Amino acid sequence: MAVTIYKDSNANAIFIEDSNGAQFLNSLQATSDGLTCTVHDLARDIEIISTAQYDDFLDEAGNLYGNNATEVCNALNAIFVASGTPLTNIPEITSSLTATIVAGETLNYELTANYGVGYEWDLTNVPGITTVDGNVRLLIGGSSLAEGTYNIPVKAINYNGEDSETIVLTVSTPPFANTKSVRFNNQDYLGANASLLSGVLGRTGNGSGASDAWTISFWFNPSTASQGQTIFYFGDNDVANSGYINIRYLGSTDKIRLQYGTNNNYVRFQSANVSLPANTWSHVLISYDGGTTGAASGSLNDYYSRFKVFFDGVNVISGGSWSHRNYGYTGSIDPDNLRVGRFNSGNYMRDNCKVDELAIWDSDQSANVSDIYNSGSPFDLSTLTSGPTHWWRMGDGDTYPNLEDNGSAANCTFVMYNMTSADIVSDVP
Repeated sequence: MAVTIYKDSNANAIFIEDSNGAQFLNSLQATSDGLTCTVHDLARDIEIISTAQYDDFLDEAGNLYGNNATEVCNALNAIFVASGTPLTNIPEITSSLTATIVAGETLNYELTANYGVGYEWDLTNVPGITTVDGNVRLLIGGSSLAEGTYNIPVKAINYNGEDSETIVLTVSTPPFANTKSVRFNNQDYLGANASLLSGVLGRTGNGSGASDAWTISFWFNPSTASQGQTIFYFGDNDVANSGYINIRYLGSTDKIRLQYGTNNNYVRFQSANVSLPANTWSHVLISYDGGTTGAASGSLNDYYSRFKVFFDGVNVISGGSWSHRNYGYTGSIDPDNLRVGRFNSGNYMRDNCKVDELAIWDSDQSANVSDIYNSGSPFDLSTLTSGPTHWWRMGDGDTYPNLEDNGSAANCTFVMYNMTSADIVSDVP
């Protein structure tokens, strides 16, 4: 039977490990009958090791304490006398009572204490965090914890008393990083529950003002395909007679077309030719102030003025052109479809167009376009004074086939249709 005995300087106690396990002890004495050694726990008045052979006793390095029972007992008693704590030495936890990790990271925290012999943790509040085998003072794990603050009660104990403290663990939000976008080809598209955006992009009549206002922002990298390609579509299934919002890329002339209304009654804006060049990331922001959008021929300029269009932070309305059919649109916008990359029955994005950081506000954010564009550097939109109601990172933090909503509503998930996980790509603005 091998018995490992040594003094643990951190605990100021004797560490003993044999076939029965390991323990920290104080108040020990070794005795010999000339052939064997016995170790007594004086505090409890019991023998913890009885008549063991002298060569069973090993130090921390695995070496013998002596060449006979007498030498071994003398060596053991020398370290036994140097251990233990005076009655006035109550345990005191000395390590920091706070710890911080970023969500997704692993905690590595070591408790230290003066005069500590034993340690007790209450890990009920922190699933996934555990102690390390062989070092009960070390905590690891926690990569699955959500952002927030967690209390971890702990005790340091010796024969004279205990110190009870609470370690406060803060799990913080990871720093912003834009590393992914979504690529579209052929019949790829994203679909979501349009009814969740009824109060954001929908309306019940001819524009009632600020309560009907909205803003749509995204980064777009078009391909060289010449077709008309739907970037964003919200509205009714019956596009001939009921209202919708359609943002389309016209690949033959490298420009954007915004249409608001139906196929038969609408206001329409088209940006200048080559205003969104192929194979280049551009930021697009389109806002609507919630006002009226149709009825009278003499008010067309008022209807047009309800909308603003910005590319890379610059208002492009003056360089484009407006048109209408039947003096605009006076009806509702119903939440039948919410899509990226597909109109009601086609007009898909083609040949590896890419979209990133799609965000929607339930207000007119045209006055804040400079902050949203941020000099061409995508950033954490939730840090804005008015953060987006809905915000899809387009791959960052997402798991195929779902693209999660990171806006203040955080309730609308896009699903990737006719796509694979390979369509979440590393090409970003």
